[in-house]
Amino acid sequence: MEVLIILGVLLVALLIIVPLIERSKMRISSETAGKLSRWIWPLIMVSLVIQLIMMIAR
Repeated sequence: MEVLIILGVLLVALLIIVPLIERSKMRISSETAGKLSRWIWPLIMVSLVIQLIMMIAR
């Protein structure tokens, strides 16, 4: 039951947030996108290591 509640909240948030983002005039330049993409893989790796440590510590 909890999974259905979480999925429902995510669906409602998606239906509200996506149209708001599409209507906004904020655009990201390719230079800014390049700077942000440089940080994505290291952050994913750090989160995976933290999750692994948490699973081992159980």
